[in-house]
Amino acid sequence: MNRELSRYLVNPGPKRPATGLKAAVTTDSAIVTETMVEVLKRGGNAADAGIAGCLVQAAVEPFMTNHAGLVTFLYYEASTGHVHQLDSLGGFPSGLPPFKPVPPGTGPYAALPPSAIIPGFMPGLKAIHERFGSRPWAELCAPAVRWAEEGHPVSTFEYGVNIFADKFITYFPESREFFQPNGYFPNVGEVFVPHGLAQTLEGVARQGPDYMITGPWAERFVAKANEMGWKITLEHMTETPPRWVQPLRIPHHEYEIVSLGPPQAQGIYIAIVLGVLKHLGIREMRPGSAGHIWAMGHALRQGGRHWEFAQDDNVYGVPREELLDDAYHAHLAKLIRKARPKVDLTEHIRLAAESGTGGDSMSAFGGANGRPRLAKSHSDQPSGSCELAVVDSQGNWVQMMNTLQGSGIPGMVIGGVPMVGSHSTFGALTSPMDATLVKGAKARCIIGNTMVMKQGKPVFSAGSPGNVHCTVPQVLAYALDFKLDPQAAVEAPRMLPMTEGRSVAIEDRLAPGVVEDLHRLGVRVAVTPSYDYHMGSFSVIAREETSGTYTAVADPRRCAVADGLR
Repeated sequence: MNRELSRYLVNPGPKRPATGLKAAVTTDSAIVTETMVEVLKRGGNAADAGIAGCLVQAAVEPFMTNHAGLVTFLYYEASTGHVHQLDSLGGFPSGLPPFKPVPPGTGPYAALPPSAIIPGFMPGLKAIHERFGSRPWAELCAPAVRWAEEGHPVSTFEYGVNIFADKFITYFPESREFFQPNGYFPNVGEVFVPHGLAQTLEGVARQGPDYMITGPWAERFVAKANEMGWKITLEHMTETPPRWVQPLRIPHHEYEIVSLGPPQAQGIYIAIVLGVLKHLGIREMRPGSAGHIWAMGHALRQGGRHWEFAQDDNVYGVPREELLDDAYHAHLAKLIRKARPKVDLTEHIRLAAESGTGGDSMSAFGGANGRPRLAKSHSDQPSGSCELAVVDSQGNWVQMMNTLQGSGIPGMVIGGVPMVGSHSTFGALTSPMDATLVKGAKARCIIGNTMVMKQGKPVFSAGSPGNVHCTVPQVLAYALDFKLDPQAAVEAPRMLPMTEGRSVAIEDRLAPGVVEDLHRLGVRVAVTPSYDYHMGSFSVIAREETSGTYTAVADPRRCAVADGLR
């Protein structure tokens, strides 16, 4: 590998924020960040940069996203002051049952085998470009074509994820040929060329996004699906188009939080969690204390209990006002506070752990020194996704996600585009991913695009892959309630919601005495790695209110790079 490519090898670890910016970009890839900055330099706006970034990201991070996945998009339009939300999840074809070509037990997320789904990625980028793009479509495609032709250097993170997903991504001959071109996964530092993708992207550049929606690639997709037994038609490719919807707007002290509205679950989850924390007195707590972790664990648990209300409001009634009701949040907080233990429960924790009746697999004690065990970070949410954030010099602000979820035929590769399918359930109340099999219905998912407004203008935005649902409200609490600076808010330890067994799993950076204090409260503690990639990789941009400049943050948990224009 030459030196030119070696500079793109950014591995997980400490990162520096980019400060004093007139325009800002942060992504989970040095290549993608560079691409988006170059679009801004050439006069493109934030939407142009986001489109080009997504196209490149799916070319250089096929282990995290792809061109047949999905796109969500939150956009602050500086000229009007409006915040727009685009929902471009894939759709399940009408009249057909879920099609699952990959059996249970295959791959890292196979407890629930993924279902085939119509892609939403290209329809989403098409909708964004038509409404907000300012540069020619072919120009925005050019960097992705180049990177697909030349290939990209493999990082330690990419290699590790490939090994993790080995059984799934090598299930079909087509996927083995794609991911293991020489019979094995490319090693760290080697250049990986996604076979067949450049030709597909050249078609997308020449013919526009319809090349993958109704054109030659779509025809190949339908033909392969039919060959495998999934009897879709070309008409299914367009029956659930992207939808512009109203984001959820959540009052929070001096701020207004704008996040994805139903059927996406994140806005509802944030409203419940931060509303409960507000009434538990989060601003009077010390970050990282037992009180903070106890309150956060309970609040996150309540957030998950409200997923069932995140539905397509063209199909179901959605109680938006009731979910945002401050009195309701106060009532939930009152229930939690009233149920706080009255006695020291340390002995209960010790005895229950020794007897193996702790209620779940997370033991409170790991050995003679009482140190918590290392627990596997777990969630129903696959961690394969990519978040982008960009603000241009006119103040247009994008927070968006592209991901392998909602990605075609599970395990198959067509025209250099690998696919993963959807992990949706079909009719489950509290599943974080659920779909209703009605023509045109949008599925529920947990995607974190979020902006924070103050006096009508954005001051902060955040989003992440990996345990999205519970990590976004934690970063917001660190930034808005504990008033940490943006980099510190991103680096601070994250946790999973409290489990049925009163356990919390948290990144292993607890202060001395905190575990013992949590035991007194009856809370079992397990730790994940100190910086756990399953806990996400946040793309955060903050605006300095006095100078008007921006700070872009790079999360240490993955391969993030922040940059911009000065």
